[in-house]
Amino acid sequence: MTEKPATRRRAAGMSPEQRREMIVKSAIPLIAEYGAGVTTAKVARAAGIGEATIFRVFADKEELLDACMAEAMRHDHAVRELMSIPADLPTVDRLAEAADALEAHLDRMGAIAGSLHASGHRRRDTPAGEQARGVGREESMSAIRSAVAELLAPDSASLRLPVEQAAALFLGLLFTRSHPDDPSRLTGGQLADVFLHGALAATPGADR
Repeated sequence: MTEKPATRRRAAGMSPEQRREMIVKSAIPLIAEYGAGVTTAKVARAAGIGEATIFRVFADKEELLDACMAEAMRHDHAVRELMSIPADLPTVDRLAEAADALEAHLDRMGAIAGSLHASGHRRRDTPAGEQARGVGREESMSAIRSAVAELLAPDSASLRLPVEQAAALFLGLLFTRSHPDDPSRLTGGQLADVFLHGALAATPGADR
């Protein structure tokens, strides 16, 4: 008995926006690996669709690459990760998880941007639709800062600064950490501890 060939996932029934999102989601890991050299045939195979389906929602491969870059730069993913951190964790653990989530977000952006840049792709003008979805740096930072402030809100009475300022300070420490290959680089937990308790060693018997 001969095996039936694998059937492709049907794209029928999806709206153009849903189809775009599905294609972009499939393309991002390939772009991180191959950069702008990725072929639309590879993307189609990864998405389980015919190659022609890509060009029903993207004018050309350049538009697909631009959409993938815009998706990687969006802050929504990072904010969702931050909002999923349990509020009943100790403060230092909440901030350690936040540091790890934001580092993963930065790594994702860096992988896509670096791979496209290294392979010669230069992003064209941002489509109005992407601007409307809020991928600007200022809006992204504001959303992330607000999410970190919400993480700190249960401790507002114990903080020396308003939660928004404390969140901004934490992010400043996080985003100016040394390179990942630097042996002196703080882990997420170490950074959270220094942020909360300072660089001085605890005095024996003293409350931290």
